[in-house]
Amino acid sequence: HPAGGAGGALRAQAAVGVMLHSALLALAFALIPPALQAAEPFSFGVLGDIPYNRFERQHLPQVLAEMDAEGLRVVVHDGDFKSGGERCDDALYEDRLAVFKASHTPFVFVPGDNDWTDCQRKSNGAYEPLERLARLRELFFARPGQTLGRYPLAVDSQADDPAFGAYREHQRWQIGPVLFLTLNVPGGGNNIGRQPQPSAEFASRSAALRAWIAAAFSRARAQKLEGVVLIQQANPDLEDFSAGRGGRAYRELLGQLLAESKAFAGEVLLVHGDSHVHRFDQPLRDPASGKVQTNFTRLETWGSPFMGWVKVDVAPGARPLFRVTPRMYTARGN
Repeated sequence: HPAGGAGGALRAQAAVGVMLHSALLALAFALIPPALQAAEPFSFGVLGDIPYNRFERQHLPQVLAEMDAEGLRVVVHDGDFKSGGERCDDALYEDRLAVFKASHTPFVFVPGDNDWTDCQRKSNGAYEPLERLARLRELFFARPGQTLGRYPLAVDSQADDPAFGAYREHQRWQIGPVLFLTLNVPGGGNNIGRQPQPSAEFASRSAALRAWIAAAFSRARAQKLEGVVLIQQANPDLEDFSAGRGGRAYRELLGQLLAESKAFAGEVLLVHGDSHVHRFDQPLRDPASGKVQTNFTRLETWGSPFMGWVKVDVAPGARPLFRVTPRMYTARGN
């Protein structure tokens, strides 16, 4: 036969077929959302309401070092990086920022009431809360496209939207089939004010929150994600809302979370601090029917004087999607 002959032609055809098949597989894989391509187990860590005193400040770097050793994808501090009686001075802000930036794990901070809304107290320095919030944004969210930490994680910011350009602290990122978003919802009444009409700041921030949450769930549904994690500081009184007694400070927020959870096929995890008691439960009910919203889970982090953190393991494809392990800190040295 001539060089190559029929056998060579067949081998060539087979090679082309293999190449075409591989190319089609690669194209199909490329069309799969990145979240679903990387559906592997991962873990993240959450803590909050510390440090409140000299001892906790001294040992906070050791807590973060313990978290660094766990191979976490991200660490989130859900607010109140100082006690309600400490001054809201720049020096304290810069001290906390230095600790957070030293984390080897990408680090996210969510503002709490002790960090800005309560700064008007005389013991806190009698600051104007909105001025302190602006300062927090300048320091802790100086680069809206990434987290804190030595090895930052790329994130989206609501400030990317000109309509909500002030809200640098509202961050969003995705790991595997789980979408994370942070919410500036502080305790102590959510800065709603004491007048019949809510404060202008509360009204503006609430509008931003509604849009931010709606966009996140729209994305989660479109990509058929398995979970949405929302992280805020305030304990929003889920039990009172579920019983139809919820106060106005958090009622609209919880109503939206209930509606979005009902319309989402995956699991929803709300992480918060504020009342300093670790809880992992399902307290959200429809006030009209009393029915538990079974795909919604609340995780509350430890707080001073309990110094610890919570590890959250995420198992894509499994139910429950989220499993938690509380980690109490044991002091070493002086």
